[in-house]
Amino acid sequence: MCGIAGRILNSPGRVGNDLVELMDAQEHRGADSTGFAIYGPVRDEGYVLRGMGFDKAQLDANLDDFKNVLRDHGADHLSEPEILVDSNQHYCFRMEISEPKDLSAWVSDADELSDRIEIQSCGKSLEIIKDVGGSQVVADKHGVRDMEGTHGLGHARLATESSVLPNASHPFWARPFSDVAIVHNGQITDYFTWRDKLERRGYRFLTGNDSELIAVWVSDQIKSGLTLEQALKKSINSIDGVFTYMIANTGGIGFAKDRFAMKPIVSIERGGDICMATEEQAVRRIVTEEAEVINYDGPSLTGLWGVGNRRLAA
Repeated sequence: MCGIAGRILNSPGRVGNDLVELMDAQEHRGADSTGFAIYGPVRDEGYVLRGMGFDKAQLDANLDDFKNVLRDHGADHLSEPEILVDSNQHYCFRMEISEPKDLSAWVSDADELSDRIEIQSCGKSLEIIKDVGGSQVVADKHGVRDMEGTHGLGHARLATESSVLPNASHPFWARPFSDVAIVHNGQITDYFTWRDKLERRGYRFLTGNDSELIAVWVSDQIKSGLTLEQALKKSINSIDGVFTYMIANTGGIGFAKDRFAMKPIVSIERGGDICMATEEQAVRRIVTEEAEVINYDGPSLTGLWGVGNRRLAA
């Protein structure tokens, strides 16, 4: 029942505002939590990191432990963490960091703290913002409407099988690959089979959300040498279930739709500006003038939308 959306701008602009509108239009599909993946200007050095902690009473101690792991890998803060605390037990933070010697090794060690503090995204461009509540609530709390960039993803979640906690929400970061995020509508029926296989290969799952599997699975395919386009096509016959998912990196957005074609996706494309969503009425919220709506109404479909002249590849 979840709703997903994507937005690409022909030139940098208020992509956050458009994603909020796309998700507000689909809030009836789920308001347990809402999330956004925003691709802003690409940094020349260092990473921007978004994270979440789960016990406000231990905030300082947990962030100190997190900083120590970062320093163990030859990196440090480039800015003091921006910490957002409200009436919820969890807290959110944003920080800029220098580059660890080995990103994958650092993420693995940092994830040892995931019962207390968790990385939500790490990228040259990507920032994942997700929290409990509907799109307007999350957007107002985190200032999403004012975030600028070239493209991004959105997700409205109806929690059916896993926790309502915000870290179980979408988008998911395809750890440890910087700047790769996914949103998903559907259900993965061979989740535990694939999870067991991937855990045996050394991957760690931080939630019980089946959508996280897609992010980890795609990471494994990229690590094995597949391009993003190849991974999208392979996923249709490799992952069992009913699903439509979108995946983004600094080059743009791709999608895959399963063999049963039960989860819809539509788009409007105009002069390099593109809107995609689960429902037509959502993309009509952004493009109000007369325009052709493309309905990807068929099984086993994949597609790629690039940003400007960038190549969409992981």
